[in-house]
Amino acid sequence: MHLSGFIDAYLDHLRVERALSKNTLEAYARDLNYLASFAGDVDPKSIDVATIPRLLSDGMKKGRGARSSARQLSAIRGFFKFLVRERAVASDPTALVERPKLGRRLPRAYSFEEIERLLEMPDVGTPRGCLHAAMIHLMYASGLRVSELVSLKKSDLDLERGAVSVLGKGGKRRLVPAGEVALAHLTDYLERARPKTNENVLFISPRGGPMTRQGFWKLLRKYARAAGIQGALSPHKLRHSFATHLLRGGADLRAVQAMLGHADLGTTEIYTRVAQDHVHAAHRRAHPRA
Repeated sequence: MHLSGFIDAYLDHLRVERALSKNTLEAYARDLNYLASFAGDVDPKSIDVATIPRLLSDGMKKGRGARSSARQLSAIRGFFKFLVRERAVASDPTALVERPKLGRRLPRAYSFEEIERLLEMPDVGTPRGCLHAAMIHLMYASGLRVSELVSLKKSDLDLERGAVSVLGKGGKRRLVPAGEVALAHLTDYLERARPKTNENVLFISPRGGPMTRQGFWKLLRKYARAAGIQGALSPHKLRHSFATHLLRGGADLRAVQAMLGHADLGTTEIYTRVAQDHVHAAHRRAHPRA
């Protein structure tokens, strides 16, 4: 059997055994058909360790980006692992091929002005608006993940110390400052708007059940549109903005790492690049030799 026949067999395997979606299967087919076009409809045994780097290089010369090349290599690698299992080839020619290096995408942080407009949107004169204001202020003030926000318990809130105890990834607990404004909204919510219930979850919807991730996502998008913020405002972008604004204000990187609950400092360091963009922009605007 030639290459095209094995590609069809592999795609059938992905469709039946792994139940991949139509779009994913089409992406695999494109990447593997590119291999067949580049190498020819040959016996897979004739494809050696030098073929794959040449294929990737050819794609990049034609404008294929590093991310697309990495995805293509992943598809081809999966294909050859399938061929090895089927004993169609003796070894995988992609095994020693290095994955193209991907530049880390910078998080999108909103400006102080955009965040200020967002925070002013909820109508705190209503119980619903009071709840929404407390949640949005706390998420921005403490940089919580949305899953951490909606799972907070009343007992996690320490109003005297001005902090919340957060159960993060891996079951690790951290203490995060909440800030005076967020604490004021939380106190207002607890005194005026939180339903009288034995439920220990901190944020209770007006219907009486715990707030959900999906519910918070919807209300955040509604307020973002009302505030005139361009693009969809996701809860995670609010967390990005928290970290970036802290660093722009001179916060220590290690302190930001602790507040975000990152196990690896390298995960936090990406925010310094966002903050540095602000510094460079200010320099270009103000320096006479910029």
